[in-house]
Amino acid sequence: MASDFPIGAGLGGSSAAGVALLAAIAFAQGQTPRPARLAEWSRVLEVEELGIAGGRQDHYAAAFGGALGLTFGESVTVEEIPLMASAITALESRITLVYTGESRISGGTITAVLDAYRERVPRVLEALDRMAVLARGMRSALHAGDVTTLAALVDEHWVYQRALHPRITTERIDALERAARTAGAQGLKALGASGGGSVMIVSDVADVARVVEAVAPYGEILPWRIATTGVEVSRLSPDA
Repeated sequence: MASDFPIGAGLGGSSAAGVALLAAIAFAQGQTPRPARLAEWSRVLEVEELGIAGGRQDHYAAAFGGALGLTFGESVTVEEIPLMASAITALESRITLVYTGESRISGGTITAVLDAYRERVPRVLEALDRMAVLARGMRSALHAGDVTTLAALVDEHWVYQRALHPRITTERIDALERAARTAGAQGLKALGASGGGSVMIVSDVADVARVVEAVAPYGEILPWRIATTGVEVSRLSPDA
């Protein structure tokens, strides 16, 4: 098993590694667990066994692949959102992914936000409520293949995400944001718990090159594509 994602980039890499490892172990034992089972095993390993604060979303994303609408309650409801070919093309051509080079461990920020939620801090409760509404809007935008509406929702989401904790943004992310907006970005947000890591930027196709040039001084532009399938295990030949 190998990977080339930057460590601490806010891209769900630890969850993807956990899902891949457990899928490989299950394969070696002749088992083919369902994606949801792999996601839960991976979450237990990371959160309960290793004590790293985090949620379920990244594990499910790695296990299922594609675009997902996830609802969390007593159980997890997974809605696999079908993406039209035109929507995939639009997403891949209009979204720029930038790794700021500020590697971070997300557990501390997540724990601080969870503590504020348990203490019923009004600012955090209001932000989380609005972020849930925006997430449902993003699900609808993906169903419709409407990347422009998605960009506006992502942009508003970042406003409320920043409100959760002072460490969610950084001076570098703020500078990158100013440069991206000046170059014509329609929406952006830091990924994961932030405090560093990566930023996604949504632009009109005509503005992408200008946005990339503007933000290049603040990080590494990462190649990316939509994984239309989730985790898969294949046996390598002895000569591979």
